[in-house]
Amino acid sequence: MIVLAAVFAALQLANVTGRDTPDTKNYLSYALSLRGESKHDAAAITIDYVCAGKASIARRNQSVNVVRFHAPSPTKRVMEDCRRDQWWGVSKRLTAGETAGHTTPFMPPRFMRIFEVRPGYPALLVPFITVLGVKWGLWASSVLITVAGGVLAFLVLRTLRAPAVAALTGQGLFYVLPCGTTAMRPMTEGLLLTLTLAALWGCALVLEGRARAGTRLVGGSLALLFTVKHSHALFLGLCLAAACAVIGVRRGGLRQPLRGLEGPLRALTVVAGCGALATVVAARVLHYPSESESIQDLLTAHFSRPDRTHLWSEFLHLELNFWVEWLRRQLWEPLFLTTLVAAAWGALRRRPAFAAFLLAAAFTGVLNQAGHPDINIWGDRLIVLAWLLPVVGLPLLLEEVVRPRAEASGTVPGPLKRHTEVAR
Repeated sequence: MIVLAAVFAALQLANVTGRDTPDTKNYLSYALSLRGESKHDAAAITIDYVCAGKASIARRNQSVNVVRFHAPSPTKRVMEDCRRDQWWGVSKRLTAGETAGHTTPFMPPRFMRIFEVRPGYPALLVPFITVLGVKWGLWASSVLITVAGGVLAFLVLRTLRAPAVAALTGQGLFYVLPCGTTAMRPMTEGLLLTLTLAALWGCALVLEGRARAGTRLVGGSLALLFTVKHSHALFLGLCLAAACAVIGVRRGGLRQPLRGLEGPLRALTVVAGCGALATVVAARVLHYPSESESIQDLLTAHFSRPDRTHLWSEFLHLELNFWVEWLRRQLWEPLFLTTLVAAAWGALRRRPAFAAFLLAAAFTGVLNQAGHPDINIWGDRLIVLAWLLPVVGLPLLLEEVVRPRAEASGTVPGPLKRHTEVAR
């Protein structure tokens, strides 16, 4: 496990810069503000980082351009153009007195308010950018978050008594599938993936009889998710509570015996449900942007146009159009859907009780995408949490190959006892 994580971290040295997204500058300026930088200094450092990334990408692209590969490097020109474009809007807003909050005013205040209520990721960045500087600090934090996600996938599978090779496969899948690529980008999605896996580990611990540790892990994950992106904390809490309800209703039809787990499952239901309820209450008390504000942001192109008067009807119209187009594209290249089906089959066949939690966690990606039906938002990063289903489900399907008929002998090997078997 450690060797696989180290190899992945070393490979990330190939791309230290150029991973940032439009959201990165908001989180970075937030972190710099938490470190004590002034608005102007935070803007200058952030703009330099963003423009250096664009210049690096431009230089690499030109080096393989069949027409312009021998031309002078465009680094200086791209840096100057980028700085001029970024400072044009920021300077106007700073001069107009838009200095409230922690983020640099790259966009209108209503849009920046969305990032102001996500202090978790910027707070994590502070020690990294303070010790290592902005470039290497963002890279190192992304590596740490992604490596932790892979390790958690390994721990989830080992807790479920999967063979070591299957657990290592899950760790490797987290790194090579889109969830690993997305987690390496300096934005909140990496933390969402890692904390969701931590919650799934807690669910696995509950099913294995370690109720106290499991429920505490789930509760702690939901609390941290609230600071990273409170909407995801709400989605995950509701979905995990629903999964507990499904397990309770169908426990008689499960191949896994759940004797003695009724109490722990009820406790997990309470923790997940209370986490969702606490998210709603805290968001209202703290005056976080409402769901209607988020939809206005979507439909007005980040508040660059007048607010929509028929908000929900237009949103539902766009929602329907989005999923029709999304499904058309997926059927054109059906790798994602095929992988999801195979992973769901593996989880339901090998660990039916845990499969409910795994499907619930993956479904939060669908809910997140449904809340932002924009086909052009940086590829599939909004639905990336759905890739957690293949990360855990495919290794469980592989388990039938590694250990094809373990149940036929009446025993199930336990991962913590290398030379013994645990009787069913």
